[in-house]
Amino acid sequence: MKHGKVGTVMTDDVVRAVYATPFKEVARLLADHRISGLPVVDADEKVIGVISETDLMMRQAEADEPGRPPRRRRPLLGRGARSMRAKARARTAGQLMSRPAVTVHAEDTIVQAARTMAARRVERLPVVDAEDRLVGIVTRRDLLQVFLRPDDAIRRTVVQEVLVDTLWLAPQTIDVHVEEGVVTLSGQLERRSEIPVAVHMTQQVDGVVAVTDKLTFRLDDSRLQPDEQALRGIADEWIRKL
Repeated sequence: MKHGKVGTVMTDDVVRAVYATPFKEVARLLADHRISGLPVVDADEKVIGVISETDLMMRQAEADEPGRPPRRRRPLLGRGARSMRAKARARTAGQLMSRPAVTVHAEDTIVQAARTMAARRVERLPVVDAEDRLVGIVTRRDLLQVFLRPDDAIRRTVVQEVLVDTLWLAPQTIDVHVEEGVVTLSGQLERRSEIPVAVHMTQQVDGVVAVTDKLTFRLDDSRLQPDEQALRGIADEWIRKL
């Protein structure tokens, strides 16, 4: 199944900072461009870290409240705690950034990028080339564009990539109806075992919200012995290649 690539939805005009960018300049960049984070690059445009609004908020969180005596702070233990205290004292982007940066490549699929975002709990990913140079940035909002894909485009993909290319069916064999991203599959397949394949692969198509299965089958091959299933599959494949 072919999924859309990160390069098709990323922004290539990227707001970035360098190691020596002052703290206040980072804050201005975020505010002026209405973004919640940015990458930090070196002289070769290689991504060396990322900064989020949360990183900047460390300074406010550690500040004493006006009119009150300074707080007595307990020594912070552990790598994470020390990192938080260091960011609270940061004066430059290099001192403020989190590293190593979590990145993706333009040729990665949108699905891969979404999984990386979810697993690493980040809202944006710098996009790099083969040499780790910054070429773009992709956000959660960018990835959600896949769900704006028109219903007719989804239907064409299901017919071609699922029915024709995978199941080797004539396009008119199965009725494919798509409304608001919900795909309904209706009709009769040759074997029962083909139904979960058709449903699963349709679910993987970019832009599909859900799949309604109204498929039937002519032959219940779930009770066939493994050898019988294998022989039948080989015969079918041979016939279809004629």
